[in-house]
Amino acid sequence: MIDPLPAPALSSNFPPTDPARGLGEEEAARRRAQGFGNDAQVKTGRTYGQIVRDNLFTFFNVVLFGLAAVLLVLGSPRDAFFTGAIALLNAVIATIQEVRAKRKLDAIALLTRPTATVVRDGAAQTIDPAAVVIGDIIVVGPGDQVIADGAVVGDETADVDESLLTGEADAVPKRAGDPVYSGSFVIAGRLRYTAQKVGVESVANKLAAGARQFTREVTPLQREVNLFVRILLLLVFYFGALIALNYFFTSDSTLLESVQAASVVFGLAPSSLFLMIVVAYAMGAVRIADKGALVQQANAVESLCHVDVLCLDKTGTLTANKIRLEQVTPLGAHAEGEVRRLLGIYARSVGAGNATSEAIAAACGGDGLRPCAGVPFSSARKWSALQFDTAPAIGTYVLGAPEMIRAALTGDAAWETDAQTMADSGHRVLLFAGTADGGLTVVDGEEPVLPAALEPIAMLSFTDELRPEARATLDGFRKAGVAVKIISGDNPQTVAALALQAGLGEAGAPLRLVTGPELADLGDTAFGAAVAESDIFGRITPEQKQHIVRTLREQGRYVGMTGDGVNDVLALKQANLGIAMQSGTQATRNVADIVLMHDSFAALPEALLEGQRIMHGMEDTLRLYLTRIFTLAILIATIAMLEAGFPYTPAQNSVISIFSLTVPAFFLALWAPPGAVPHSSLVRKLLNFVLPATVVTGIFSIAIYLYFIAVTQDWPYTQLALTYASIAMGLFLVIFVQPPTEFWAGGDRLAGDWRPTLLAMGLFVLLMASPYIPALRDFFGLDPLRAPLDALVIAGATAAWMVLLRFVWKRRLIDRYLDVNLDDGTR
Repeated sequence: MIDPLPAPALSSNFPPTDPARGLGEEEAARRRAQGFGNDAQVKTGRTYGQIVRDNLFTFFNVVLFGLAAVLLVLGSPRDAFFTGAIALLNAVIATIQEVRAKRKLDAIALLTRPTATVVRDGAAQTIDPAAVVIGDIIVVGPGDQVIADGAVVGDETADVDESLLTGEADAVPKRAGDPVYSGSFVIAGRLRYTAQKVGVESVANKLAAGARQFTREVTPLQREVNLFVRILLLLVFYFGALIALNYFFTSDSTLLESVQAASVVFGLAPSSLFLMIVVAYAMGAVRIADKGALVQQANAVESLCHVDVLCLDKTGTLTANKIRLEQVTPLGAHAEGEVRRLLGIYARSVGAGNATSEAIAAACGGDGLRPCAGVPFSSARKWSALQFDTAPAIGTYVLGAPEMIRAALTGDAAWETDAQTMADSGHRVLLFAGTADGGLTVVDGEEPVLPAALEPIAMLSFTDELRPEARATLDGFRKAGVAVKIISGDNPQTVAALALQAGLGEAGAPLRLVTGPELADLGDTAFGAAVAESDIFGRITPEQKQHIVRTLREQGRYVGMTGDGVNDVLALKQANLGIAMQSGTQATRNVADIVLMHDSFAALPEALLEGQRIMHGMEDTLRLYLTRIFTLAILIATIAMLEAGFPYTPAQNSVISIFSLTVPAFFLALWAPPGAVPHSSLVRKLLNFVLPATVVTGIFSIAIYLYFIAVTQDWPYTQLALTYASIAMGLFLVIFVQPPTEFWAGGDRLAGDWRPTLLAMGLFVLLMASPYIPALRDFFGLDPLRAPLDALVIAGATAAWMVLLRFVWKRRLIDRYLDVNLDDGTR
């Protein structure tokens, strides 16, 4: 929090500017030429050079380049090439992905770049923010961002959100003489201010030097993967140290043997794992972009798969924000013609128009008047008011939600029944009231007070146009296992009616409604229960939206929030995943993680499914990878203790990785199915598969190695036999990871997808053909087995391994032995 904000002051001795006339074009050009323009703009992205540097010199890429250098020194150029190439490929893929995203973001930034409305030569005109100079009179309304520091001039007032600067979410009222700061934005009202500090002197640009530097968010998946990586690196350093000590202080191994052993140990480093993660995110980003969802934060791709409750703002999200005045119902003795004339005057006199006032103005005649006092509409108050002292509208008039102004009304409330009927049918209902006697009470720093004894004049009903894709969108959420809650400032009955039209709710399970005033009267426990149980939230203030999202998160839900207006900013910032419309306010887009291109709400279900695919693909990849790495660690440790040589050559280790890890992992990520992601520990979900597979595979690998070394007394041939066996078992693990039938569903959920099985069969055929095709034999370095009996031994051992592993999974023998429950529901 920055408190207090520095008071802006003129950067030079320019005379005050006339608020009505503004600067002249010649004077503005002269000041700009003198260096008093708003040239320094806050950068929202990185340069291409920064992207390349950040992706090339990551911690893990540096580790891989270091390992490649060590392998080269140890005399293993091919392994050094593979390791270095993987690191380079990581950087290339990540860079291409980010460059593509940067180009799209730059294009969007150009299209959605904020403009500035300034007064020049007595007329308002729209210019680029960079063309603003000191002394310009700038006009801002709801959703507009303040682009230069200055001071308010004139009689107009507005509520400003400075939370991006101060951390305080409360709206700050601004009147003549009050300071305004770049980086804040208008919530309600309209005002003019004089630009006093621009460019590098403004608050926003000073904060940009530090607070807005590029940072990488570490996601839950990345945190747990980093844990595995650090464990593996410890194993690398541990075994590497043992090999070095064995060579220098004993005579048990030659230099060549030690070099080969060290090369295999360095193969424990998670090189291909990084590649798979980068590829998964890259494919996800491309797919999501093709669906019309632009990811602004890399972690948003993963966040999509975790979302289990999606909070929707009605206006502009569920509806198209196309409001039409459907009916005007005069109350009391008021004639409809007179009512429509007053409504037209009111709508055209509002300082900052919105969709509602525009709909009224389009349907009602009348000329605008200059009010002597006014209160702009805000999502917290849910009403606006104007006071006139000139004919033909002398008096104070209020337009707002009936519930929010009822306390100030006089007379009977017979109109309430009709209002409820309209709301139940999906209409948005507002009440127009007025008085010729009382005026508005507006005190600095306090909420404005309505005059007493307001007379109801008319009841207005509006229709909202549902987005064409709304029904299909909500259906897509349900299929993805995501709960939907609609949060709106409108009447809950109106929102519920629209939700039913869009297909929300199920037969026999009516939608559960709650209002903002009801929530305001609840304690923390009751509030939490209401939030968990309700589907529709009506008459909600921006602060309550934020509180609802925060409560859902405290209940363990992973919350996505969509919005398009300034009243959604607080909730978007509070959510795990903020989603904004492209046509939304600049402030909304700035805080969102994802922007929906062309306001295509239909892109969300596909994007959510894509996020789930990414997570499931990464889980499958990690199952294979960790089983392979931990099995190798067991082999190295056991064979070293038995002084029986070393399990593989570096080249053989690379071949095993290609057949059983790299190629299968790529296609598993490509073919990963969607589906709800359980909110359980990733470590537990992986151990359910990895621990039994590692134990059984390790035992059989050691047995095969010891058998061949005992029978043949030939170390290189034993390594070759173990290589074939390891690849065969690795390919069977691919089938176990994505079981095509119930028979194979031992360590993972039934997938019913035969593609991974066919891939494993194809790779097995390639493996069998490799020793007999010269090009493949030279590339993979695989010689044929000497005798058919050796092949039968390996085949028999692999079949026995498969049966035993399936038995261990089905009977949960590891769980029973450890007296723990590793079952995450996948078996």
